[in-house]
Amino acid sequence: MTPAHAAPYDVAQSPSPFASAPAPAPLPSDVGSFPATRHSVIAGISSDDQQTRRVAFDALVSAYWRPVYKYVRIKWRRDREDAADLTQEFFARAFEKGSLDRFDPTRARFRTFLRVCFDGFVANEHKAAGRIKRGGTVAFVPLDFAAAESELSDTSGRLAANENGLAPAADDDALFRQEWVRAIFADAVAALRESCEAAGKQTHFAVFQRYDLEDGVGPRPTYAQLGAELGIPVTQVTNHLAFARRELRRLVLERLRAVCASDDEFRLEARELLGVDPA
Repeated sequence: MTPAHAAPYDVAQSPSPFASAPAPAPLPSDVGSFPATRHSVIAGISSDDQQTRRVAFDALVSAYWRPVYKYVRIKWRRDREDAADLTQEFFARAFEKGSLDRFDPTRARFRTFLRVCFDGFVANEHKAAGRIKRGGTVAFVPLDFAAAESELSDTSGRLAANENGLAPAADDDALFRQEWVRAIFADAVAALRESCEAAGKQTHFAVFQRYDLEDGVGPRPTYAQLGAELGIPVTQVTNHLAFARRELRRLVLERLRAVCASDDEFRLEARELLGVDPA
């Protein structure tokens, strides 16, 4: 659930570096992580080296499968099984045929290009169904469709409203962007949790979770209340919260950089999402 006081995912509101989202399924240590090299994901998917290309595609799938799955459920009104099959098959075909290699950064942002490719794929899937087994032939990182489905409970109103047809075309990019932002923040929050645990900073994350992530029935706790609850001084509450917010912003920017095709696109996304102009 998204905290009412934080509202990090609502594209109609001011961006915030805070998000509440379930952690994605753990990935193998050698694939699926966001490479540190700038733009390595977008560049890597067209690499001649198969290992580089495979690692880049795993990272791409990790960043985009949730937005794609939710988009096909809401926009195209497909049921759960069909949406899961289409999501897997789209990425499998893109990997096998290199269909994403023709991306031109001068014409659109990569996420817009990917969405348009996916729209074309779904529109023609009845033809593809006879040529390839549904669900694709290439296995990528684990995809937790049950978790993604549970997240759609917050958008059940939109699903119900569109029962008699497709979502309005004008909303396509906003819808896909919203779910893409959710996925970016979900991965960053999960990484923050893991890094805090590894560094013995569980209290830092607990402060952040209680103050910025949790959506309780009452008002947000004060710093004094959090200090009493966690057994730390108010000054530490302030410092822990500042640390966690700073680290989350760094992790979000790291992920944005990895899935943007150019410095200009990265800076534009960062300004829109976090209100910052990174170096």
